[in-house]
Amino acid sequence: MGVLNVTPDSFSDGGQFYAPSTAIKHAQKMIADGADIIDIGGESTRPGAAEVSEQAEIERVVPIIEALREQFPKVTLSIDSRKPEVMAAALHAGANFINDINALQSDGAIEVALEYDVPVCLMHMQGTPKTMQDNPQYDNVVQSVLDFFEQRVEACMRAGIDPDRIILDPGIGFGKTVEHNLTLIKNISTLKQMGFPVLLGVSRKSMFKTLLGRAVDERLPGALAVSQFAYFQGTDVFRTHDVAATRDLLTMSQYLIQNEPT
Repeated sequence: MGVLNVTPDSFSDGGQFYAPSTAIKHAQKMIADGADIIDIGGESTRPGAAEVSEQAEIERVVPIIEALREQFPKVTLSIDSRKPEVMAAALHAGANFINDINALQSDGAIEVALEYDVPVCLMHMQGTPKTMQDNPQYDNVVQSVLDFFEQRVEACMRAGIDPDRIILDPGIGFGKTVEHNLTLIKNISTLKQMGFPVLLGVSRKSMFKTLLGRAVDERLPGALAVSQFAYFQGTDVFRTHDVAATRDLLTMSQYLIQNEPT
């Protein structure tokens, strides 16, 4: 899953792909580099980020989705949004995957997912992007995330969402300390026991600044190390800004676990 932030203020590439022509070119490159999914977001969810209006978010993402859908009819286009109005506009424009940091908790979000019958990624987050890093606390972070997923999966299935359409994301960096992040990464195999695919997003996260002292553009080696560890625990989808390097890592990891290279 290649990250396409169509925002002026995202933590790692804010404004870099804000212009539609630049965003489309970047998506083209990520697809050429091996991305199976392009995750398009029009609102920054970095710690402390303020919300933008539904209309502003729609105006940012819909032209990109329309252009990419025309050029790449078979590529999965994901809408990274927590707003049902934005989800609906994006899906109508050609997106076919919902990536929601709010796990479809907003009024009307489940109904949108049902109407368009698309896969949904449910992410765990403590608080909101504006408040989530204000001293996050858990008695047991793994159990808290498991309990949350059980509640959200039950709500989605009760509403009629096919369980085969559900993917889970533990939300690394979303309302968690570095220690919480590491604990969750070490326990991905536990999350997998719920029986759903797991998506992991660690690309350029601030924990690599804390642990390695690296600036945003120097965090790829750390992210690759975590990604390989997570792959061997069964992680299914990797959300990344660095598609080519992550694709190579996963390809080599597959060779290493096969009896014979293919």
